[in-house]
Amino acid sequence: MKAGWTVSGTVVHGRRLGHTLGFPTANIEVSDDWGAPDGVYRARVSVDGAIYDAMSNLGRNPSVGGCRRRLETHLFGFDGDLYGRTLRVELLEKIRDERTFPSVESLGRQLAEDRATILQRIGSESVSK
Repeated sequence: MKAGWTVSGTVVHGRRLGHTLGFPTANIEVSDDWGAPDGVYRARVSVDGAIYDAMSNLGRNPSVGGCRRRLETHLFGFDGDLYGRTLRVELLEKIRDERTFPSVESLGRQLAEDRATILQRIGSESVSK
């Protein structure tokens, strides 16, 4: 499902669970009424003029106790500190709905599958150009 939602925001601290699972994320708070539906997306991120492919989760983290709605984005190929920096995140394609997992381990396995799916779609897109 093609998305087409874009948001800019300042990266804030989260719980660092993504980092623990091997998927560090840049967290941006979004309002409850921001129109994009909750879920996992293939994304593109602009930071300081550089563009990165990415994987984003929009929602409330139901598997780990929940939180305020936010956008968490894992930038492929980025290594550095993004806290306090402004990102522009474009949600390109919804991969799946946000859902509750029975354990943190099963969440981690799903994130790895989501990443593989997104990287495959990025590869397919570049081949078709």
